Amino acid sequence: MSEQHWPQWLPLRESLAGLSPYGAPQLPSLAQLNTNENPYPPSPELVDALTARIREVAKSLNRYPDRDAQELRKSLAQFLNKLSGTTLTVDQLWAANGSNEIIQSLFLAFGGRGALGFTPSYSMHPLIARVAGTQWQTGTRNSDFSLDLPSAVSQILEIKPGLIFITTPNNPTGTSLSIEGILALAKACEKVSGLLIVDEAYAEFSNEPSALTLLTSHPNIVVVRTMSKAFAFAGVRLGYLAAHVHVVEAMLLVRLPYHLSSLTQAAAIVALEHQESSLTSVATLIESRERVRAQLVSMGLEVIPSSANFLLFSINHPQDVWQLLLDAGVLIRDVGLSGYLRVTIGNDAENERFISALRNSLGGK
Repeated sequence: MSEQHWPQWLPLRESLAGLSPYGAPQLPSLAQLNTNENPYPPSPELVDALTARIREVAKSLNRYPDRDAQELRKSLAQFLNKLSGTTLTVDQLWAANGSNEIIQSLFLAFGGRGALGFTPSYSMHPLIARVAGTQWQTGTRNSDFSLDLPSAVSQILEIKPGLIFITTPNNPTGTSLSIEGILALAKACEKVSGLLIVDEAYAEFSNEPSALTLLTSHPNIVVVRTMSKAFAFAGVRLGYLAAHVHVVEAMLLVRLPYHLSSLTQAAAIVALEHQESSLTSVATLIESRERVRAQLVSMGLEVIPSSANFLLFSINHPQDVWQLLLDAGVLIRDVGLSGYLRVTIGNDAENERFISALRNSLGGK
């Protein structure tokens, strides 16, 4: 909805008047490859365990949930420690309804001096900043979408924001920043008393070490994660952060009471108990990603190196190709980058349908 459509009697905040609601197109398709979802559903064993746990929790739904999700946060700490060899405690974890609520809470708690991010990156960062009343500064990347570290450091030192966002693997490009690069940014953030927010929504698909390994030595780093992608748990809406205990204490100031339902907490705990089976699709998707990448390259297309569960590729007339693919039952994402489209890695049948439809749209190349 554009600004001129809001009636004069509606006291909408001026900062929201020109915004449009976020959302990828929800259109009927045979291969839905536009929102970076994991195409593999939970295992039958996990479904059975979830059903049993939800039945137990349902008996006490007349009571509020654990306000601070202690059991869930303990399970998340144990998972991350096993994954990255860290020694995180429950007091260093915080959970919310998807990583977007985590990000919103960070703006509410620490957004007083503004925020900086390097585009193209996750489009919700600046949108949530604006909704939360935080001034957003747009930093720049190289033409190949990589991060120019000296330039990024200079931008941090010049702007002096309270929050600095980096997404790795980056969305929508799939590119990763090395642990050395994250460390360089963290040191720059320390000089301006800013928090470095490392959004690792796709970290399980990457071979790069996690920024979690830097938390002990650099308390100004905050790592944001989600169970939506690798865990194939997008419908549960569970995001979380790992950070210094003082960051988590600040989350308590801005979180809504009982913000995380008993059902959500229970489902996430069960998935963490079954993490080995829950994460089995990660290796499969990485292998599929490389096969799809090779096929795109064989068509003469430039494919941006990806450490995520999606690929950004060059294409002439992207809007026309996007429509031709949709007409063939394949829904991918136009992320607004001139000359590029993004495709989520699906199951084998979905990937084959995408490649076939794309070849047809290019005249059978």
